[in-house]
Amino acid sequence: MTAPPDTAPTVLACGEVRTCVLPSRRPLDSDAAAQLLQLRADERVLVSKRPNLYVLSPQTLTGVDCRLPTANGAKVRVVGTVAVRAALTEGRILQSSAYFRTPAQGPDRRRPWGHYLIRPGVLEPLGRLPESAAAQGVLAGGRPGELDLGLIADGVLTPLVRHPLLDQRAPLKSRHTRLRWAALPADPGQGPAIEEFTLAEDDLRTVRLRVPAGTEPAAIAALCEDFALHDWLLTTVVRLLDGRLGPVEGPDALTALRPAVEHLMHLWMPRARGDRTLRALWDVLEHDPGFTRQWDNLVQRVRDRLALLNALPKQPVAQPARAGEKT
Repeated sequence: MTAPPDTAPTVLACGEVRTCVLPSRRPLDSDAAAQLLQLRADERVLVSKRPNLYVLSPQTLTGVDCRLPTANGAKVRVVGTVAVRAALTEGRILQSSAYFRTPAQGPDRRRPWGHYLIRPGVLEPLGRLPESAAAQGVLAGGRPGELDLGLIADGVLTPLVRHPLLDQRAPLKSRHTRLRWAALPADPGQGPAIEEFTLAEDDLRTVRLRVPAGTEPAAIAALCEDFALHDWLLTTVVRLLDGRLGPVEGPDALTALRPAVEHLMHLWMPRARGDRTLRALWDVLEHDPGFTRQWDNLVQRVRDRLALLNALPKQPVAQPARAGEKT
């Protein structure tokens, strides 16, 4: 995790990703998406159209001066800035992401804000950082008054979903999901690894990683945004189809299946972007819990049901009797 000049090497990077469906009846095209995600006037929005439409906002910064959550109760004060950005995939799935990096030790006293502003996305501890306890503390969630990355990510997401460009007519019912991540340095000579991936209650997921020294936190954030996007897709389709692939025929069955087919099934594309070295971590999730295996099974079940519905004989529609005719 590369540090800017005059800072010690990074020993911990953490972040949180919020994912939701865009509240718009139609997906946004590239121009509208760029307008939506223009978070700063002095930097351009990045637009990628291959292999799918992906729009990334400029990075913004949120200044913080607070305690960092720790698993062992250690009182660690951090000062600096959290990096925040937003992304829109295929004009349909909106994400906001907040993340930071921190060195093992900082000064005993707070420095002027100018010192922190030239180190974007860096939080310096006052004193020594217990990196493992801090990683677990961030993943578990802090107490009131401690750093809350989800709150910072929501600070970007909330105004975006209320943007005048959007008609507030979401194409399907879904929930927001949260993915928290923490990355510690890997041992010398070791590659990246996922130490833990958990599905918690209240649509929370946590990921604990090991990454080689020199890995940019923005690259780790991109990987976790990709994890979060596909976890949201899988979670949402499972909920859409829950109890609806039973013996249901006719319009009711089509109504149940249509949102998944029209709006979600074409979005599955893990590893479409990001650092090539970190993309290998997708192999862990493909093995256990088996993201794509479960997705392919759901898609096949939907296709089988649609084929069955298409093969069933059409039921005649009763015509209303005309005046004077016997029924």
